[in-house]
Amino acid sequence: MNHVTPSGQPQPSAQPDLSGIVAALDRTNELLQRVLAEVATTPSTHAIFVDAGYVYAATGRLVAGTEDRRAFELDAEGLIEAFIDKARMIFPDSRLLRVYWYDGARRRIHTAEQQGIAELPDVKVRLGNLNANNQQKGVDSLIRNDLESLARHRAIGDAVLIGGDEDLVSAVEAAQGYGARVHLWGIEAVEGRNQAEPLLWEVDSQRIFDLDFCKPYLTRRAVGYEPHGEQPGGGAVPPRDEVRFVGAQVAAQWLSSRGREALADLLPGRPYLPGSVDQELLIEAEQLLRLSLRAHADLRRALRDGFWEHLQAQY
Repeated sequence: MNHVTPSGQPQPSAQPDLSGIVAALDRTNELLQRVLAEVATTPSTHAIFVDAGYVYAATGRLVAGTEDRRAFELDAEGLIEAFIDKARMIFPDSRLLRVYWYDGARRRIHTAEQQGIAELPDVKVRLGNLNANNQQKGVDSLIRNDLESLARHRAIGDAVLIGGDEDLVSAVEAAQGYGARVHLWGIEAVEGRNQAEPLLWEVDSQRIFDLDFCKPYLTRRAVGYEPHGEQPGGGAVPPRDEVRFVGAQVAAQWLSSRGREALADLLPGRPYLPGSVDQELLIEAEQLLRLSLRAHADLRRALRDGFWEHLQAQY
């Protein structure tokens, strides 16, 4: 559109500075290309979360026939390095953030062995408490907090979880909700499984390390010790049927004190138990059995099976 000057002569309107716009677009495109190039060359990151209690128990039972740490020595440094190497093969385009090693200790004070592990490069030792019955307390919550926090802050894209406790299901679900992939690794069980089925159902992939893999990292101690059928407290490990029966006993006590209304609220969540109910079940069962079930994932499953079977029969 032309403007009219005071003399009556038309004057052409100002044209936009197209060269400036083109230059701005070029600068924007260049910046975007740099960002995309940086993203493309930035490796993804993974971390390894190790439940040491599970590793000691499962490896000891597989190689030495016992879960009692007093009966064998575990080359934790060599095993950790083997886990790192395996992860490097599986995630070739990913860098290791670190290995988290979760264990229990009296008053959370490092043992000499745990101090040595803590000094390893790229390894972070986190300790739960160890009570008078050699039961680990707080380890699962430490794993849950770290796994969920790292996934939430996008610090990792893949998480390797070496453990088997059903209590870790919620952590897996939370990490996956933030976009991380969770890979469950385990030690071959002598019989049955030593990892909870609900945990196996939730993870993105599974891997089991067999006897040949584990053998080089475990050495029996030369003591007069009979490994089979014993546990850290010195008592015999009960059969699954006995533990299942104890689960039914605890269920009967629970139903008697809570009533059928509480049962109706509980049943829709099967096979999961609310954390408070599951903790109560474990405590009551350990008192009846006079042993810790912390290192016996298969017996904890049998306990929960007995609990549920009794409750369903009463509904």
